[in-house]
Amino acid sequence: MTLLVTGAAGFIGSSVAKALLDRGEQVIGIDNLNDYYDPALKRARLERLTAAHGNAFTFEQVDFGDQAALETFAASHKFDRIVHLGAQAGVRYSLVNPQAYVRSNLMGQINMLELARHREVDHFVYASSSSVYGGNDSLPFRVEDRVDHPISLYAATKKSDELMSESYAHLFRLPMTGLRFFTVYGPWGRPDMAMWIFTKALYEGRPLQIFNGGDMRRDFTFIDDIVRGVLACIDGPPADDGGIKAGGSKSPHAVYNIGNHRSEELMRMVGLLEQATGRDAAYDFQPMQAGDVRDTFADITAIQRDHGFEPSTSIDEGVPRFVEWFKQYHRID
Repeated sequence: MTLLVTGAAGFIGSSVAKALLDRGEQVIGIDNLNDYYDPALKRARLERLTAAHGNAFTFEQVDFGDQAALETFAASHKFDRIVHLGAQAGVRYSLVNPQAYVRSNLMGQINMLELARHREVDHFVYASSSSVYGGNDSLPFRVEDRVDHPISLYAATKKSDELMSESYAHLFRLPMTGLRFFTVYGPWGRPDMAMWIFTKALYEGRPLQIFNGGDMRRDFTFIDDIVRGVLACIDGPPADDGGIKAGGSKSPHAVYNIGNHRSEELMRMVGLLEQATGRDAAYDFQPMQAGDVRDTFADITAIQRDHGFEPSTSIDEGVPRFVEWFKQYHRID
């Protein structure tokens, strides 16, 4: 099987591509390698894939938000399934550069849906986000919950992606799976995520900027667990049998939470970082950021039932593994 993976230089995209390659699949990766964070990290992820898998992995720098560029790329490639993990990420950056989210997450999504439709792929798997739950205060978040009150533009684009995908699944009977990721962390992670920011600050002796006085909880999900869940979903496209799919769809379109099903206090994560780095933290407490939420907590009943997903990595194990990778990557003694 040949799979097209978008965002192949990203954190989740490169990790999923590696797992697919490890089990013998052919992977075509695309990414625009933008400078939202250091492109050197993105290139290092790609080098890891190329070094280990040679001709089984093909990469091209393509902006899927550019319809003409995507069509030019696709004209010379064949693939059976699409794993669309590329997006403009980040809640706070959407307050600064909203156009980037419209281009990548809205235009990009419709461009990829059109590609999937005309290629008649077996399955279209795409990234959504726990951000779609907005200010919901009923925990844990369930895929059946209403998600029509986003509190950030990023969340609004991700909910829009789900709606567009539902319409394509209905109109063209195209099997689709949307994945609402919950605070993914681990080796080869993203520099804009709290765990990376805090670890860097600890090693540099700077105070940690903590929002809402530290009164926040997150469903931290280790990258290895995420990858296992994504692969299980790739291998199990929703059937077009008229039944109700996860998320309430009657089309061949399922939406799942993919999290750890544990909501951890932010300050407990900080304590684990202190232990792993051997550094004591100083704090710069700040009010809640616009567009942010206090708590996240994934109900994973649907993905457990349909795909046997069982996350196994607690933050007690995952945080030290991230810090060890961080030290190696940055050559910290």
